[in-house]
Amino acid sequence: MDNALLVGLSRQVALHREMDVIANNLANLNTTGFKGESVQFEEFLSSPARVDSFPIGHRRVSFVQDRSTMTDHSQGPVEMTGSPLDVAINGEGYLVVETPNGERYTRNGSLARNATGELVTSEGYRVRGANGPIQFDPNDVNIAIARDGTISALNGNQIAERGKLQIMRFDRPQNLSKEGLSLYKAGNMQPQAAGEKTSVIQGAVEKSNVKPILEMGRMIEVMRSYTSLANMMTKTDELRKTAINKLADVSA
Repeated sequence: MDNALLVGLSRQVALHREMDVIANNLANLNTTGFKGESVQFEEFLSSPARVDSFPIGHRRVSFVQDRSTMTDHSQGPVEMTGSPLDVAINGEGYLVVETPNGERYTRNGSLARNATGELVTSEGYRVRGANGPIQFDPNDVNIAIARDGTISALNGNQIAERGKLQIMRFDRPQNLSKEGLSLYKAGNMQPQAAGEKTSVIQGAVEKSNVKPILEMGRMIEVMRSYTSLANMMTKTDELRKTAINKLADVSA
């Protein structure tokens, strides 16, 4: 009976973790560049039996173990904003931004110019170009961003090139570490330049790839599983109490 309660508890802990992940996905439905997550579980086997007379099938108890959280890096829907500095990446790849903790990567293309004319993210981090930060002139107008990420602007009567967005890709993007604000840390992985299949869409952003209907369905499923386990554990505990009371009534 103790094993049944412990196995049920391990599953409840896993379900609690899964509910946290689902809630976070739903909370970021409208976060630009957000990538949904899912929890991966595995079987953990324990062998509490110590007497060789136990049948082999009864010697191992299967628990639920929270193995990891996986990020879905598939592309989200593109939404047109009309802002000339907003960009959406069509295909694989990430913008490179400079943060106080080093280079980070993002799909959040909601960009702007700061007070000194540099291209920055909505959080104020500088966006790296192929040759360093992208700098605008105060008189720049009619900013254009080509499909390959080249940025140009009309300055007076001349068109001036201001840089080219640095878009990098990874062979195993699932190994990127989330750091909040739609930023990712590469760790020991080496980025590579995105290929020709990747293009930039000006005046648009990539929305969250979370599918609300699927997440709500997962939430209902987790709630039902948690409730079912709670009922099972309550009945198991009542059965144990009944067994103890009956054994106490037996004459020595």
